[in-house]
Amino acid sequence: MTRALAEMIRLGTALGGRRETFAGLSGIGDLMVTCFSQHSRNRRVGERLGRGDSLAEIAASMQMVAEGVPTTYSAYECAQKLGIETPITEQMHSLLEGRVSPREVMANLLGRDPRPE
Repeated sequence: MTRALAEMIRLGTALGGRRETFAGLSGIGDLMVTCFSQHSRNRRVGERLGRGDSLAEIAASMQMVAEGVPTTYSAYECAQKLGIETPITEQMHSLLEGRVSPREVMANLLGRDPRPE
């Protein structure tokens, strides 16, 4: 979660957001709910991706939108244009595109050198 928050802050401030916004409900609050709530659509999508279901299979079975999917595409595009380092977003984008497996995502992220976050 700390790496995700650091990534959100890097991208958000590069886009003109205020750093302190990410310390509140719209930053870490939303991140915590997404990660821990059983009712989170984004968490459900992530769990199914982790089990190997394709994005197409998941989308076809859902009645509601998991906003994290289109947000991943938007965040990836913004980070690329601005040259912002967003390893979690990059890995999730690759997973959603079917270029890597969940196991590869974990190995790629956990294999990164530690950073002062």
